[in-house]
This record gives sequence, C-alpha cells and structure tokens, in this order.
Amino acid sequence: METKLIELIYSQDTLFLLMSGVLVMWMATGFAMLEAGMVRTKSVAEILTKNVALYSIACIMYMFVGYNIMYGQSDSAWFPSVSFFLGLDNSLPDVVNSGGDLGYSKMVDFFFQMVFVATTMSIISGSVAERMKLWAFLVFSVVMTAVIYPVEGYWKWGGGILDQIGFLDFAGSGVVHLAGATAALAAVLLLGARKGKYIEKPDGGIQPVAIPGSNMTFATLGTLILWMGWFGFNGGSQLSITSVENSNAVALIFVNTNMAAAGGCMAALLLTRFWFGKSDLSMALNGVLAGLVAITAEPLTPTPGLATFIGLVAGVLVVVSIILIDRRLHIDDPVGAISVHGVVGTWGLLAVVLSNPDASFMAQIKGILLIFAWVFVTSYVSWLVLKKTMGIRLSEMEEYQGADISEIGMEAYPEFTHKI
Repeated sequence: METKLIELIYSQDTLFLLMSGVLVMWMATGFAMLEAGMVRTKSVAEILTKNVALYSIACIMYMFVGYNIMYGQSDSAWFPSVSFFLGLDNSLPDVVNSGGDLGYSKMVDFFFQMVFVATTMSIISGSVAERMKLWAFLVFSVVMTAVIYPVEGYWKWGGGILDQIGFLDFAGSGVVHLAGATAALAAVLLLGARKGKYIEKPDGGIQPVAIPGSNMTFATLGTLILWMGWFGFNGGSQLSITSVENSNAVALIFVNTNMAAAGGCMAALLLTRFWFGKSDLSMALNGVLAGLVAITAEPLTPTPGLATFIGLVAGVLVVVSIILIDRRLHIDDPVGAISVHGVVGTWGLLAVVLSNPDASFMAQIKGILLIFAWVFVTSYVSWLVLKKTMGIRLSEMEEYQGADISEIGMEAYPEFTHKI
C-alpha cells in the first residue's frame, strides 16, 4: 500500500509539472497572436513563421546543449560545465529532487525548463519585427537558447553566483523576462527603426509617427492566452502540488498572478484615459502583461492586495516607459517588449523585498546588473557579427514590400492586395 501511495504522489507531481509546461508552451500561441496583431498586414505571415521556428529551435538547442549547461555539474559559481551531447546528458540524475519529497524525472524537468527558454526568445521577436531578416533572427535564436540563456540560468537556478549571493527570482522576471528584453534592446540599437517611424520636424527635432497594428482582435486574443499560460509559468514553478503546503502555495500563486495582471490592466487604462483623453487598448494589453511580468519574480509571499499593488505600479511604469522610449530615446519597439519585460521585469525583481523577508535589496540590484551586463554584451556581439556577415536588416525596398513577400513569399492576407 505504501509503495502505491509513493507512486501516486510521484505521478501526480509529474502530471502537474507536465500540464504546467503545456500551459507555458501555449504562451507561444499568445506571443504569436499578440505580435501578429501589433504589426502591419504585410509582415504578419513572417512573424508567425518566426514564432513557430524560434520555438522549434529552442527545443532542439536546449536539448542538445542548453539544459546540459544550465544543470550540469560544475565547481565554479561563474562557469557552468560545457557539455555537448546528442540528447540529454546521461550523467545528470534520472530523478530531480528539487520539487516534492520524491522529486520528478529528468524528462519532466527538461520539458518544463525548455518551454521557459522558448518564452525568452519570443520576447525578442516582436521588438525587431518588420525590418529584421528572418534567418538572421533564427541564427541568433541558436546562440540565445544554446548558450546565453543557459549560462545566466545556471547562475540562478543551477546554483551559480546569483543563487549564492541571495538573488531571488521565483519564476523568471530576471532570468527570462529581463534577459529577453535586454537581448531585444541590443538588437534594436544595431537594427534601427522602421522606415517612416521617425521624421525630422522643421525645427530640427524628431517626431515619432504612430504605426498601428493590423489586428487588435488578435492582439487581445494573444494577451488573454498569455494571461492563461502564466498560471502554468508561475504556478508550475512551485514544482510540486502533492502536499497541503504545496497545494495552498499553488493556489495563492494563481490568485496573486491573476490580481497583478488585473491591477496592471486597470492602471494602464486609467493612466491613458487621464493622459491622452482616450482609453488605449494597446496600453491596457501591455498593462496586463506588465502585471504578469512584475509578479513573476515573487508570486508566493505577497498577499493578494500587495500583488494587485505590484501590478498597479507595473501598469503605470509600462505606459510611461513605452512613451519615453518612443518619444525621447527614439527606440522603435513595435510591441513594447523592452518596456514590458525589461523595465517592468526590473520593478518586479525589486518588489520582491516588499514581501519576502529573505530578500536583500543589494542582492536584487546585483542580480539585475549581472543579468543585464551578460545578456547585453553577448547579444550585442552576436548581433554585430551577424550584421557584418549575413546582415540583419531588410533592404529599404524589401521593408516597403513587407517581410511576408521578401522573406517567405507568402502573405497572411493576400485578398487585401490582389484580386481573386
């Protein structure tokens, strides 16, 4: 009877983590729909291709290289072991014990961690939309998912330097979201803005030009899918559900995740109403995502009221950040990913000290700076090498025609431009 009970506990934790991973994988759909809605019709098919391909690359590279680096055995806090296997490293234990009392299989752990890698890469996709070459992006995806992400993942979740200095990041406001936004920033700085995004004014200043997305229905659908998938993202990071303590923890994580998203939405909606005189749907959607990103650093220790407050601050921050980055810094980010995942991810990491007694403000600052420095330098060098070799930007004519025609020879909405 005892053996059967042990097997039941083991299987329930396994199922919980697998289903959480499925929810996180479903976020790939959310990113695809969000980005498809936020770009112009002439680039929709290309960005959908990009999202499907980057997920596939992330799966393959994390299996061959990334997982083995992130969780391989190493005596160094800075340098993980470098393992290249055709599959998962056989030296890694078959049962991972970081979840419940019994743990779960290596395959389950790999699957759950793998979908996080893909999420990091999805963040970058929207920021470089409409003017980056498809294959330059996919080549960078190989580097990001095989090396850049696994190294900083090792620093925190593999027992490296970030973990040792007391840096806290429950589900990845820093390791996933700040990292993705930082790589996107490095790309955008080298890539430049879309043609026509910024024009010179007669007085010598620069005027941003709004470039509306093609389908706000898709953008809204994508945001709601991401909201749903985030329950697996944060809830699954508890890693176990087969005890009263873990079950209650997962329930609280679900509630806090939901409340932060709601707070972010309403803060962004109200701010745009008072600031612009109109309630901006795109900002409301980014407010939802901002709340989700912010609470990801610590969704367990806050009360639901504090989680709502964290989301409210995130919603204000994301609106202000998007406007300032566009109007003052003249950085073209079609989906606002740098603000949503970078600026707000930083806020989420700092907000950990509001509820977790083990958190140190200085440790959080050090972790933020270390993640930013590592990802920015390695990403910038990688993008620069790609720029000097295969090129990263579409030609002016290709950009005018649209990435759909120039990159994949297929349009998402052919009836809009051709008679049938």
